[in-house]
Amino acid sequence: MIWQTEPEEDVEKATSDEYIKDIADDSVRLYLREIGKIPLITGEEEVALAKRIEKGDKAAKDALAEANLRLVVSIAKKYIGRGLDLLDLIEEGNTGLLRAVEKFDYTRGFKFSTYA
Repeated sequence: MIWQTEPEEDVEKATSDEYIKDIADDSVRLYLREIGKIPLITGEEEVALAKRIEKGDKAAKDALAEANLRLVVSIAKKYIGRGLDLLDLIEEGNTGLLRAVEKFDYTRGFKFSTYA
């Protein structure tokens, strides 16, 4: 005996899938809108934050990470269509960004964005 789904179940599943996709799209739009409000920083501000991070300033870590969230999204967009949703890619990128903030050495003369 071959099991077949009822047409109602197919419609319900399709509607549910569309709803989930719409929510994910809205989440991405909201996230992009929020990170767009965060001001970019100059090279001098980046060095100043890095010096504060060396001294253990958590607010400086947060500021450097937040200032580079657009970079994560930019890189994540290049990997769309490889098996992960954009939100998952951004999440992984943000994890890597936080690691890069911890390890960044401003004395080597690199901009954070090229280091990360």
